Amino acid sequence: MPAGIAGAMTDTELLAQRFEEQRPRLRAVARRMLGSTAEAEDAVQDTWLRLSRADVEGIDNLPGWLTTTVGRVCLDRLGASATRHEQPADTAADEPGTADEVDPEREALLTESVGRALDVVLRTLGPTERLVFVLHDMFAVSFDELAPVVDRSPAAVRQIASRARRRVQSGPSAPETDPARQRGVVEAFLAASREGRFDDLLTLLDPHVVLRSDATAAGMGGAGAAHGSAVVAAFFSGRAQGAVPAFVDGAPGAAVVVGGRVRLVLSFVVTDRIIGIEVVADPDQLAAVDLVLD
Repeated sequence: MPAGIAGAMTDTELLAQRFEEQRPRLRAVARRMLGSTAEAEDAVQDTWLRLSRADVEGIDNLPGWLTTTVGRVCLDRLGASATRHEQPADTAADEPGTADEVDPEREALLTESVGRALDVVLRTLGPTERLVFVLHDMFAVSFDELAPVVDRSPAAVRQIASRARRRVQSGPSAPETDPARQRGVVEAFLAASREGRFDDLLTLLDPHVVLRSDATAAGMGGAGAAHGSAVVAAFFSGRAQGAVPAFVDGAPGAAVVVGGRVRLVLSFVVTDRIIGIEVVADPDQLAAVDLVLD
């Protein structure tokens, strides 16, 4: 076990310090889930209380534990809110004239990861869909880690993520979410990747884009997990030579086919630009993908 975690297990002050290091990330997760900075702060505090009561010796990955725990806290809060038929916090937070509207921290969070458009679209998702989309597509939490959080199998979580992704992509009927435009963005990205046009890739990627590759894809030369347009553009520049356009789970994507066999698929989350890319090569995962080649 890492020495930093071991020290945190025996020193409450060091544990609190480690928690504070993760607070911005946890706040960002909670803000995306709950739609309110005040609610997000409460959820983060609840997460600290759960950590303070937990068996820390059993936590091998503190950041991962905290991320999934704050997600579970938010899911509980959303469920309780729905049961009480309260007005969602995200609706109240956007009423004109509220203090949150001019809160610099709130403004920073609104622009983090995927931009303002997605913040609106997330409100259309159910609590479980929102949790899976936020943690997987925005914070790179694996389906295996998410499965116990939502009490589903990893395969079922993947389907939830695909459904949420489709709803995000077909959200408010604006030009940037038009399916034809999404397809055009993906095709332009593949072309720029093949031709090594780094600047064009930067233009097509959201500044906070997230790239994830499963373990099989990573073993084939994938990036594992990468964040930021410059990093993702550098990774894809000159690649995608064998990728062909396809529909992946009903959304524009790409596939690499070798000898008549699909070796990997790329899923894209597109709003005004590409905000997420997932590369899947695991045979079991590929078997669960609804793939239509062009």
